Amino acid sequence: MNRTRSVTTSALSLLTACGGAKEPDNSTGEPRPSTYRADKVSPAERLTKLMVTPSDVTGYEVTEPSTDFVFAKSKDEVTLDKPACAPLAHAMNQLPLGDPEADLTRVVDTDEYGDASSYITLTTYASGGAQEATSGLSKAVDACGSGFTAEADGTSTYDSVTAEDPTDSAGDETLAFNAKVTFQGTSHTFHTQATRSSDVVAVHFSVNGFSIAQSRPSDAELPPAVVKAQNARLG
Repeated sequence: MNRTRSVTTSALSLLTACGGAKEPDNSTGEPRPSTYRADKVSPAERLTKLMVTPSDVTGYEVTEPSTDFVFAKSKDEVTLDKPACAPLAHAMNQLPLGDPEADLTRVVDTDEYGDASSYITLTTYASGGAQEATSGLSKAVDACGSGFTAEADGTSTYDSVTAEDPTDSAGDETLAFNAKVTFQGTSHTFHTQATRSSDVVAVHFSVNGFSIAQSRPSDAELPPAVVKAQNARLG
């Protein structure tokens, strides 16, 4: 397992505006711009507004992930021994599930040395896409209990995958699972949770990179305060 930080796969962010029809100026008879103008928020801009902020989670920092240790920049770079397990590899490496319109990732850390890092990846979809994404993840949890191997910039071997109770249930559906890995003879447990609220999916993933680097066993639980705060922003 050679990954402790992930890159944000940023979608093109566009802010489009709808201009109203022009009306004649009563004084000159010339067309004049309508006073009505509606700004339409792009999917990427919407995710920025929905992402948890430092003011939502006291004691945590919310930052862009480092690009120094990237398992994969895109899903196309990831190959698996069991293709059915692809959604799991994507969720645990901050890659978007399914085919979203936009995605955004942030890392949430405390100031305490040695604490686990929590990643949040938000994705928004066209009609039906969010349900397909979470359905694919759920099927992968059921199909990949005996583990799988993912390759990109390095190889990650997951010994087992097990469904578990969510840290905080919200939205239209929530599912959670843990994955166990063995690195240099030491066991580590990662926790992942996905929550769908309408056409937006929030994926939480937690890993203790310090313990992995120091060959100390770890069980990186998701921070309840962070999960609850993000769920509250989704509404």
